[in-house]
Amino acid sequence: MEEEKKSLNFIEQIIEDDLANGMPKENLRFRFPPEPNGYLHIGHAKAICLNFGLGEKYGAPVNLRFDDTNPAKEEQEFVDSIREDVKWMGFEWAEERYASDYFQQLYDWAVQMIKDGKAYVEDQSSELINEQRKTPFEPGIESPNRNRSVEENLELFEKMKNGEFEEGSHVLRAKIDMTSPNMNMRDPVMYRVLKRPHHRTGDTWKIYPMYDWTHGESDYIEGISHSLCSLEFKNHRDLYNWYKDQVEIPGQPQKPKQREFARGNVSYMITSKRKLMKLVEEGVVTGWDDPRMPTISGLRRRGYTAEAIRNFWDKAGIAKRDNVLDISLLEFSIREILNKTAPRVMAVVDPIKVVIENYPEGQVEELTLENNPEDENAGSRMVPFTREIYIERDDFMEEAPKKFFRLSLGNEVRLKGAYIIKAERVEKDAEGNITTIYATYDADTKSGSGSEASKRKVKGTLHWVSATENIPVEVREYDRLFTVEAPDAEKDVDFLQFVNPNSLTVKQGFAEPALKEAKVEDKFQFQRIGYFALDKDSTADKLVFNRTVTLKDTWTKINK
Repeated sequence: MEEEKKSLNFIEQIIEDDLANGMPKENLRFRFPPEPNGYLHIGHAKAICLNFGLGEKYGAPVNLRFDDTNPAKEEQEFVDSIREDVKWMGFEWAEERYASDYFQQLYDWAVQMIKDGKAYVEDQSSELINEQRKTPFEPGIESPNRNRSVEENLELFEKMKNGEFEEGSHVLRAKIDMTSPNMNMRDPVMYRVLKRPHHRTGDTWKIYPMYDWTHGESDYIEGISHSLCSLEFKNHRDLYNWYKDQVEIPGQPQKPKQREFARGNVSYMITSKRKLMKLVEEGVVTGWDDPRMPTISGLRRRGYTAEAIRNFWDKAGIAKRDNVLDISLLEFSIREILNKTAPRVMAVVDPIKVVIENYPEGQVEELTLENNPEDENAGSRMVPFTREIYIERDDFMEEAPKKFFRLSLGNEVRLKGAYIIKAERVEKDAEGNITTIYATYDADTKSGSGSEASKRKVKGTLHWVSATENIPVEVREYDRLFTVEAPDAEKDVDFLQFVNPNSLTVKQGFAEPALKEAKVEDKFQFQRIGYFALDKDSTADKLVFNRTVTLKDTWTKINK
């Protein structure tokens, strides 16, 4: 039993303690509460895995709740993308809820707080309000409006609701404690005037509740037992508790408990929605689902699987202190899965032609190659072999150093699944660039034929594609979007200066015909190159493949 406790993360331990202290298990309820003002990113994936994972562990319902209190930044597009991402991650929610479902109830409670002398309307500027709050080390100054009469506050709040005041001119503040060392308790704003149409409520409301007022009350309304949020909300906990203690919901068995965990920060990535929006708006990336983006939709398009992302956060664990996780762990997680599951195919992304002069002209030979040696049930496929083939340009040198184990003049290599060839001569253009390699082959060395010659060892094996039996492909080689581990670490430094100019390289190449049957998001290992996924930009005439990750971690080696 002691060993089992040690394996629990601290959030699970809190829940176990609550259950041991009398909380009925059937009262457990969790929620994932994103604001629909952008696409979900790798950090949100951690919160998804935590909340829905707890739901699965304890057999408890988990709500998907959209905290839609700021119509200036929220759109239906983001709601739709969030739904899709959570489903793609492999989770189902018990109920779909919205903070906007509770706008009337929140307003009614706010009116009651005014009547109880616990809230007042403020018409000072935001600058003056902040100045009066002072610092944690000195008491704040009470607003001259703090002691307005209940009647005046009710009248002003009604005018706010009716849109009779301009944006920024009036707010509703909670009356708590202007001397509290916790700045969040110094009469925080509950409502502001915002004359913007809401994606669900339209033009009904001219005032909108602030996040702190909305969040805890929404948790309470839904019967959430444990409200789990990231560490930046830790000093909001006192306010969370104060707000929920101002109301009572008949029949609701419990009030929610807020607890905080470390955010999901990953090196070479940013997870600020504002900065991600800037990348999109300034055209640094092609959209929220650009494969270089840390968004769930971007990672998915790049070729990441939900399982890889879940495994990544499972390995990372749930911590109490913020830290930055090495992106190499995320890349390892997807390599581990794709190595076992991705079919092996051959594609040449920087082709140079090889003519095998002693191979019969016009002959098309069907060779049998394994789809995945890591999976005995993966089967095999037929790959056409012809007199003319393509190999990678950097797999050939006229004169090679001793440790160059690829093709060079006078030397032999094996073509994957085919024959041993020997380079005899080259043809060049007027600028001296090699255009064609002429080679000969040993007909007795066919892979898998069982002949003695087929067992002959040579130092290099190259992948290849028939020059006449192939399909054209565009290959997008994606790399890390930033050149430094923490691109937004410095507040006064523009993070855009750290954008990697080589984060995308586009190449035109050829692949074996078997890829004609590929569907969008299908994943493959391009042998000797990396793991790739078919992109939605593909057409009948040209397939587009995104590099998910290289076969090995080359970045660390290059950037040491």
